[in-house]
Amino acid sequence: MKFIIGIGGVTNGGKTTLTNRLVKALPNCCVVHQDDFFKPPDQIEVGEDGFKQWDVITALDMEAMVNTIKGWMENPVKFARSHGVQVTPATEMGPPEDENHTLIVEGFLLYNYKPLMEVFDKCYYITIPYEECKWRRSTREYIVPDPPGLFDGHVWPMYLKHRAEMEESLLPIEHLDGLKSKDEIYQQVYEDLHNTLLNHL
Repeated sequence: MKFIIGIGGVTNGGKTTLTNRLVKALPNCCVVHQDDFFKPPDQIEVGEDGFKQWDVITALDMEAMVNTIKGWMENPVKFARSHGVQVTPATEMGPPEDENHTLIVEGFLLYNYKPLMEVFDKCYYITIPYEECKWRRSTREYIVPDPPGLFDGHVWPMYLKHRAEMEESLLPIEHLDGLKSKDEIYQQVYEDLHNTLLNHL
């Protein structure tokens, strides 16, 4: 069985922390990080807001991301091995189709790109309030540092815009409260996934 989980949400909401814990807990689990598909800085346009447009879908090579996910869908065992993930068969003698394979797709703009929206079996979305998000963002060190005013002038407005678009898409998305402790969020998602995976068997 192949199962694809989306973990989306606001910047600095805790997506990667949750993903890293789930990868260790779920069977034959691989991960695709959307941040790995950013285009080079010289290909990022400056928008009407005066800032380089990092927080929009055109800043990402989404075609390459979808192709990577398709590669996993076609052969999760080969994909796992090429990414250093140890594959454990359900039983030594069992047929390959008895194996469970999980892919987590993690990123800030997962549910705003149609070819990607169609692959998920389960969707999660982490939110935190404006003040908390701004504070967390200010404590992070990025390879390309945030210029003054970027959060209020670009990051947060784009987040609100994309979130509204996502909600209009009517995807079945489970919202997670990013103010809860890391343990609480993990337990909530793990238990939900455990029950969902059991129902798919």
